[in-house]
Amino acid sequence: MKAIVEYGLIGEKIGMTRIFTPDGLVVPVTVLQCGPCYVVQKKDMDRDGYKALQLGYKEVKEKKLNKPLLGHFRRAQVPPLRFLAEFHFKDHEKYEVGQVLKVDGFRVGDRVDVRGVSKGKGFQGVVRRFGYGGGPASHGSMFYREPGSIGATDPEKVFKGKGLPGRMGNETVTVRNLEVVGVYPERNLLLVRGAVPGPAGGRVLVFKRAS
Repeated sequence: MKAIVEYGLIGEKIGMTRIFTPDGLVVPVTVLQCGPCYVVQKKDMDRDGYKALQLGYKEVKEKKLNKPLLGHFRRAQVPPLRFLAEFHFKDHEKYEVGQVLKVDGFRVGDRVDVRGVSKGKGFQGVVRRFGYGGGPASHGSMFYREPGSIGATDPEKVFKGKGLPGRMGNETVTVRNLEVVGVYPERNLLLVRGAVPGPAGGRVLVFKRAS
C-alpha cells in the first residue's frame, strides 16, 4: 500500500446490520473485526529503500506455516499469524517490532478507507457485466443479450476497452471515506457506515489516510 496512513489495521468483514441514531434514524453499517495486529517488521530507508510497517493478523497453528515464515515470526517474537500486510505509517518511528495495534486507534467520526477483494461472479456476459441493453427478445431476432458489433471494417481490429464477456468480480476494490460510527475495543469490532467489498469472512485492510 503506497498511501501514507495515520493508522491502519488488518481485519475481517463480519457482515452488515443496522443501528439507530438518538434521533431514530436507521444507519446501515458493516461490522469489521480489526486486530489485534502485531508489528512483525519495520522497514527503513537504509536497508529496504522505503519506510513501512509490516503488520500481522490472526493467530494460527505452527503446522500451517512453512519454516521461513515461522522463523520470520520468531525473530519478531510474535505468534504465528495468518495474514501479513504493509502500511506506510506517517509516524513510522514511534512503532516497535512486537507492538500490538488495536481497534482503539480509530475514533467515532473518523473517515477511513476499506480495501478488500470483491465477490467473484465467474464468467459473465455483457448484460450483467456492463449493463448492456441487448436486443429484442422475440420474433427470432437472434440478438438477445448479445454484445453487438465489436469493431469497424476499416481498422480491422477491436479497439481496447470494448466491453466483452469475461470474468466478473474477484478484484481488489477500495471504498474511500467511510464514516466510523462505532468502536468496540473489548471485542475488536469496528462499525463503518455503508458497504465494503468482499464476502463475510473476507480479509480487509482498514486505514485512515494521513492529512
